[in-house]
Amino acid sequence: MQLGTRWSVGGPTPERLPPSVVLAVRDVESQLAEVDTSQWRWTLTWLEGRPVVELDDGTTIRVDHAGNVTTSFDGGDDADHH
Repeated sequence: MQLGTRWSVGGPTPERLPPSVVLAVRDVESQLAEVDTSQWRWTLTWLEGRPVVELDDGTTIRVDHAGNVTTSFDGGDDADHH
């Protein structure tokens, strides 16, 4: 696993993120419009060359071997597929 970076919710995403992952990040952020996320951060790491993006609340966005993006909440069931 390779450490990437951290950024604030609503802030600019790292340039290396594929557009499909950026879309998933923005989708999650839009669902949090009523929540105070001013102190929340995203953490980007790289696993086997693919991005893994985790929000402070446990929401995780992953890219599988086929390039499919999945979003899971609190490490539970996959809730969203793009």
